[in-house]
Amino acid sequence: MERPRRHSRQVFVGDVAIGGGAPISVQSMTTSKTHDVRATLDEIEGLVEVGADIVRVAVPRPEDAAALADIVSGCSVPIVADIHFNHKYALQAIEAKVAKVRINPGNIGKHKWEVEVLHAAKDAGIPIRIGVNSGSLEKDILDKYGYPQPEALYESAMRHVEICAACDFEDVIISVKHSDVYFMIQAYKLLAERTDFPLHLGVTESGSKETGTIKSAIGLGALLAEGIGDTIRVSLAADSVHEVEAGHQILKSLCLGRPGVNIIACPTCGRLTGDLFSIVEEVEKAVKARKFEKNINVALMGCAVNGPGEAAGADLGVSLGRGRAHLFKKGKIVRTVPEDQIVAAVLEAIEEF
Repeated sequence: MERPRRHSRQVFVGDVAIGGGAPISVQSMTTSKTHDVRATLDEIEGLVEVGADIVRVAVPRPEDAAALADIVSGCSVPIVADIHFNHKYALQAIEAKVAKVRINPGNIGKHKWEVEVLHAAKDAGIPIRIGVNSGSLEKDILDKYGYPQPEALYESAMRHVEICAACDFEDVIISVKHSDVYFMIQAYKLLAERTDFPLHLGVTESGSKETGTIKSAIGLGALLAEGIGDTIRVSLAADSVHEVEAGHQILKSLCLGRPGVNIIACPTCGRLTGDLFSIVEEVEKAVKARKFEKNINVALMGCAVNGPGEAAGADLGVSLGRGRAHLFKKGKIVRTVPEDQIVAAVLEAIEEF
């Protein structure tokens, strides 16, 4: 079943289309010091390996801005320069031919500086992300609302949309990130209802790998399920590789991501027969390593209550019994497999499917 998508205009970040019905892209941000070109390129390569479509790098110092040209020329994925406080770094990023510049409305500085960046980006054909963040709103907007409420984030974004419009600059992507998941959802809904700009989704400062993934899954998932969102980043206080993996898993759970095997496994209880935990872990690990580009559901079930029905309802499935399992394909039992051969049998069936 095709998922509904909000209509948005299309913007290209390098060769990656954002909005306009394009596939939802997954982003991450490097943790390496950008001026350490070798370390940054190595990290980017690792992110691309797990499926990053776009990678953002921080540019807090002059040596970081100076390194951008080498980074851009050294990798195949579109690079986004993350700019705060100093608009000159944005100008250097544009000269270095980055694929996009992210500016923070709360700290970009004087109006004339922002206009200078927009003119340079327009001349170079480089899009801008207006990246509003609950932790760095403009002082007057924060004074007006007293707290980073959804309306405050929306107002900040639209203030800078107006500046872009005055400069006849249209290649704009917007994010309104908040550390409060509920407020984040409401802020994006305001933008989705009132504009047609492509939206970059994210829960900012979401937390550790475990808690941050849960918060991001709730925030991004709630919006994506309503067709809102064109590119995503799962922000984690963890290895950046986990951000990309979590992003793809969120998309896959809503049937919005790249082709891939979707594992269904029962929650287990006292009815469980056999070592389903190890079977699920081994199958998921092997599926991840082999990178199957097949949209199939694989059910790994552990008892006779829901097992046969779920296994039969999936493309492939197993229903575990005492020391063995029935292997299902498209609803029919095709063979019975000893428990110690279940993982191999499932992987073989995926290969052949």
